[in-house]
Formats: sequence, C-alpha cells, structure tokens
Amino acid sequence: MSKSVGEDILIELKRNRELLQMYIEIGPAGSFGAAMINQDIDNAEKALSEGNIIEILKSYEKLKNNE
Repeated sequence: MSKSVGEDILIELKRNRELLQMYIEIGPAGSFGAAMINQDIDNAEKALSEGNIIEILKSYEKLKNNE
C-alpha cells in the first residue's frame, strides 16, 4: 500500500484497466462486467481531474473491490 489514497487510486486505475482488457477478451459474456469497470474508471478519472475528494474516495473503494 502506498502512502496516500491519491497514490493508491492510480495503482487501482492501472489494475482496473488491465482487468477491463480481460473482460473485453472474454467477448460477449464479459461485456456487462467490462461496461461496469469502464464506468468505474471513467468516474475515477473525472473525480481526479476535478479534484473532488469525496468522489475520489468513493471511486477508490469501487475500483479496489472490482475483481
């Protein structure tokens, strides 16, 4: 674990992008999961770009729980 949520969320974004690719590779059976992960990635990136701490924390928790 890093020293801050700001650092950890970047690690989780990278992990979720890799996870997204796995879901995409599954094909149609993975499309719902891919859509959900993609939405979580988009929300996290938006929160980071806006500097919205509350949304960053929410996004971090969602990204952390994706499998």
